[in-house]
Amino acid sequence: MEFLPDFGNAIYSVVAFVVALSIIVTVHEYGHYIIGRLSGIKAEVFSVGFGPRLFSRVDRHGTRWQVSALPLGGYVKFLGDANAASAGVDQAAVSGLSEGERRHTMAGAPLWARAATVAAGPVFNFILSILVFAGVMMWSGRATEEPVIGSLYPLPEAVDMLRPGDRVLAIGGIDTPDYGALYAAASDGLPDTPTVIWRLSRDGATVEVAGPQPMPPRLSAVIPASAAYAAGLQKGDVITEIDGVPAARFADLRQATADGAGKPLTLTVWRPDGADGAVRTVTLTPKSTDVPTADGGFETRYMIGATGELAFAPLTRRTGLIEGITGGAQQTWMVVSSSVSGLKHMILGQISSCNLRGAIGIAEGSAAAAKSGLADFIWFIAVLSTAVGFLNLFPIPVLDGGHLVFHLYEAITGKPPSDGAMNGLMAIGMALVLALMFFGLWNDVTCP
Repeated sequence: MEFLPDFGNAIYSVVAFVVALSIIVTVHEYGHYIIGRLSGIKAEVFSVGFGPRLFSRVDRHGTRWQVSALPLGGYVKFLGDANAASAGVDQAAVSGLSEGERRHTMAGAPLWARAATVAAGPVFNFILSILVFAGVMMWSGRATEEPVIGSLYPLPEAVDMLRPGDRVLAIGGIDTPDYGALYAAASDGLPDTPTVIWRLSRDGATVEVAGPQPMPPRLSAVIPASAAYAAGLQKGDVITEIDGVPAARFADLRQATADGAGKPLTLTVWRPDGADGAVRTVTLTPKSTDVPTADGGFETRYMIGATGELAFAPLTRRTGLIEGITGGAQQTWMVVSSSVSGLKHMILGQISSCNLRGAIGIAEGSAAAAKSGLADFIWFIAVLSTAVGFLNLFPIPVLDGGHLVFHLYEAITGKPPSDGAMNGLMAIGMALVLALMFFGLWNDVTCP
């Protein structure tokens, strides 16, 4: 089910991007605001968006909360700041303040208060990610240790011999005591036929039935900006033929893509549509893609940009709060660590720089996630929030990480950088950020 109405791909992408960015930036700036306020630093303005103010209100703390016309970010302006980026001091405004009033400015606050206020933005992004990941995990639950059918996905092959609640004992003569064994059987060892024999525990008895391949060529997700996405493939589509050859397993699609080494593939696609489904044919060209490996490296493969899953949704158990938070933290760390690894390999020239995308790529990702449903869109926001928090920690002036470097310098030397040095470094930082943005946009336009 789509989260946003589809009224044109370009507008759809922009709306999804603005919604995602507004949530992430608001949380980021609220981190700055609330820790600043708790540290004794007064916020004059909290703005969602830039440009002309559309509407606003002033709270009891004297902060003006406003929504502005350009919904491409936001900012918090603290007392005494020269601008919305907290880059520099408004000397005219500060000069008229008493010593006690100066304490409530960013420039006049103790070093610990300034550093905590700056760091709070990225930290709140990470907190948002952890909470969202945890919430999704708690809502959806986790699969039980033993493979038990929770529900069945629609497939062109008959699946009525399988029932929710069946415990999968073996498939094709291969025992499946847990999901690891089930996935191993699905990936290798089963005959390449439309149906295989399932041994099940049902209502206290053991039965054997003919069922579909445990991992049929059904698409569980389609990656934005991929060949599959461009061809119009969707989550739930089943590939029944590849270049006229019947496909029974998702491994058949993976193998055909690898063997083709970038050659176009013609796919016959079954899409659930009423009782019988609808069949169509699409032709797509797999893309060369840098894929992370278990050892922290990357390898280049040809891929269509789609993932597979089991023929059934596993029975799930309830996920507790602690387990959810732990899982959310692990997922957030995985996004950060994979980002670090990707950047390192790009800098070393070991993977393509096309892996770095800009605003257009992010907008397309937002739209694709929103089209997949509210849950996928929320998950995308969590991933993007982690990326924004991580990016803001880069030691580049104008970013939060750059400000933290200035505070570290002050902690070591006992004095802040000079105004001249600060202005020069801020100009360099702005140039670096703009160059990075334009590089990402260039990749969005020129990379396949």
